[in-house]
Amino acid sequence: MKKTFINGIITENPTFVQLLGMCPLLAVTTSVINGIGMGLSAALVLMCSNLAISLIRRYVPEKIRIASFVVVIAGFVTLVDLLLKAYVPALSKSLGIYIPLIVVNCIILARAEAFASKNGPIKSAIDGLAMGLGFTIGLFVLASVREIIGNGTIFGISIFGAGYQPAIMAILPPGAFILLGLILGTINLIRLRGRKNNA
Repeated sequence: MKKTFINGIITENPTFVQLLGMCPLLAVTTSVINGIGMGLSAALVLMCSNLAISLIRRYVPEKIRIASFVVVIAGFVTLVDLLLKAYVPALSKSLGIYIPLIVVNCIILARAEAFASKNGPIKSAIDGLAMGLGFTIGLFVLASVREIIGNGTIFGISIFGAGYQPAIMAILPPGAFILLGLILGTINLIRLRGRKNNA
């Protein structure tokens, strides 16, 4: 169980290792609140859908396996979308179409097919939670960098004062690509140095 959890957050982090879920990662990370909201929504869907798929895996015919997984995932996405609209409408509005698009998020479909369809319910739920938290961490890191550089704020609170000239490029789509590339480059450099030190 511990290995499964560490796997989702570090070893096979969906954002920084597998490079999955890039569309919402680049689109909603203009603020930390949006990033965390998106990440936790995906984590909840991942955990619940993994659990449900693991429970029904033996009863679903092979020919309709993927279609049935999508239906299960869509049900949980609808639930999360309605909860956000009811309890945090401002966040729901700012995340827009990206919440319904969780249905086709490759992280969720990949974990359903690669893990939940082959493992027991508890292990699958832990895998879903870990992968969701790994995705949330990725969103948080990129959103923090973009919000600080692009707005001079963190969680909407000014940290540099009125004199700060924000680099607007950071909160535009090209800035997201550039900053993600720099973060990935830094992570790969740290890993490479770690391997050399262990050798």
